[in-house]
Amino acid sequence: MIKKIGFLHSLLVLLFVGFASNSGNFDVKNANPTNHKSIAEVNIAPNSFENCEFEGIKLHGKVQFVDNFPDFKIQYVKHFPDLNVKFVDNFPNDCGEWQVVDQFPDFKVQVVEHFPDLKVKKVKHFPGME
Repeated sequence: MIKKIGFLHSLLVLLFVGFASNSGNFDVKNANPTNHKSIAEVNIAPNSFENCEFEGIKLHGKVQFVDNFPDFKIQYVKHFPDLNVKFVDNFPNDCGEWQVVDQFPDFKVQVVEHFPDLKVKKVKHFPGME
């Protein structure tokens, strides 16, 4: 029982010290909202669609379709896609151009019906971001 109380006491002290050291850093009266990023900026940063990237992976190149351990999950849609994809046989150099391969892909994707990372629309012309 003494060991449990000692452990719990140590844990409470560590939590208190951690919260107490951070509590002095924020002043409500002098808070400046320009110092903080907006929700839109925070959400765009890891998935910078402006650079045709998702989680640091360029959205063009050689792609392998897998059932397990994808780099990201996609869902095919007809309306409001995140990315228009054109499947090509050679030189997938532009945004949204994908070449399907079985070996040595640039990235791996898994096609899902629900909760995708990206919504993709197959196109014959004008691949890329909308």
